[in-house]
Amino acid sequence: MVELPPGLAPELVPLAWLVGAWEGSGVVEYAVTDDDVRLHAFRQRIDIVVDEGMPYLQYASRLWLEGGQVRAPEEAAVAEVTAIADDELRDLPVLSSETGYWRIARPHDEGDVGPGYLPATAPLTHADADAVERLRGDDGAFEIELAVAHPTGVSELYFGSVRSARIDLSTDAVVRAPGAKDYTASTRMYGLVRGELLWAWDIAALGRALASHASGRLVKVG
Repeated sequence: MVELPPGLAPELVPLAWLVGAWEGSGVVEYAVTDDDVRLHAFRQRIDIVVDEGMPYLQYASRLWLEGGQVRAPEEAAVAEVTAIADDELRDLPVLSSETGYWRIARPHDEGDVGPGYLPATAPLTHADADAVERLRGDDGAFEIELAVAHPTGVSELYFGSVRSARIDLSTDAVVRAPGAKDYTASTRMYGLVRGELLWAWDIAALGRALASHASGRLVKVG
């Protein structure tokens, strides 16, 4: 049973298992060309935070490139997952980061902020369990959205669903700055398995079709 974080908006209960600080490791394996497959391991920290009473979760991820011998994906998959010690990261170069927001996908109304900075003019519409239950689909899942911004000039808008402790997402839109590298679409999967957060990310980039890009295993810390 998932313990509900303080201040969690009722409509976010289907995503409650994501909330917290997660640390662990992962691996990137991506074919830049048929003859050039990039493979490297990384350490990662994800923070998913409640903004008290608000209908979204704040998301931030930071990755550090691991040195030494690169592990094969199957070796990384069975490696022991551990939290990250500060002294361990001191000598590791930062690989990348991303930030964003998780939401339940629903029409926004007078109970929501916006457009822009306009304040809400009514209470939140889905403020109790019965109202939230009406958002559940016939298949038992809740539709969700995830907005992600990268420091590389790329922003993504994902739509998908959460069912129990599994999330499946695909991009509805990818926006790139004029100088950003080619990147057109992606899918993400998150799951909670025996207390570990597992994720996988497929991308279509550099002129290639959608293919496996990266994955990770993390444990909750703090």
